[in-house]
Amino acid sequence: WNCFLLKDPPGEEEQHRSRHTGIMASHSSSISPDKRFIIFFDFDETIVDETSDDMVVQAAPGQYLPGWLKDTYQPGRYNEYMQRVLAYLAEQGVTESDLRSIMEKIPASPGMLTLFQFLRNRSAHDFEVVLVSDANTFFIESWLRRAGVRQLFHRIFTNPATFNKNGRLVLRPFHSHECQRCPDNMCKQVVVRDYVARRTQERGRPYQRIFYVGDGANDFCPALSLGPRDVAFPRRDFPMHRLITETHEAMPGEFKAVTVPWVSGEDVITRLRKLVAE
Repeated sequence: WNCFLLKDPPGEEEQHRSRHTGIMASHSSSISPDKRFIIFFDFDETIVDETSDDMVVQAAPGQYLPGWLKDTYQPGRYNEYMQRVLAYLAEQGVTESDLRSIMEKIPASPGMLTLFQFLRNRSAHDFEVVLVSDANTFFIESWLRRAGVRQLFHRIFTNPATFNKNGRLVLRPFHSHECQRCPDNMCKQVVVRDYVARRTQERGRPYQRIFYVGDGANDFCPALSLGPRDVAFPRRDFPMHRLITETHEAMPGEFKAVTVPWVSGEDVITRLRKLVAE
């Protein structure tokens, strides 16, 4: 997949941003207010073809985690479990560059970099691009920068992770919420609804359509908040797709968005092309 790296020379805007590090591409006030559509992406098993938290085990001695550590996992408390995993890796001498190189090697999902190229080449008035993930800032930023696609994303919502003075990657929960469906540290529906509401207010108008590209059970929750003009793109035969199908059968009318399953990013491009042309 390295042959598809999408690297651009930094433009004036990017150079300006790097001089003023407080103004990241993630600052919504710098987003053109007239974008017609917003597209949300999950990260693990959507943008990348693996789960980044699982890949990090490759850095452990013998490439496995001890049983006593795995046994500390509790359902819904995955973020806390990963905090312990990262602490263990640091104790075993795993460094920032070890973790970064593992992240950088994760392959993109089929057709995903082609989809990013499509989004990048569209008119500046077409897509606002946002990432919503239960991974963490370090894993995601490492991969996006290596693939040359960091600048495509206007906002990244994920669990904050920073290295402390001892070289340990310290992970924190993104937020807390009341949703019964989602893990304690992140409900993506809360993120999507709050962001769309805030941006609609800032822009003074709604988006023509909202798109959501994902794969997991925690991507079903935000897709539930989409309306009949919006499109959910679940990865075919992954949990998000199965939950949508089950909901249509059990509670007709409950899931409102148009559903377009994908195997490759090319499937997403095909539908977006039609909708953008309308």
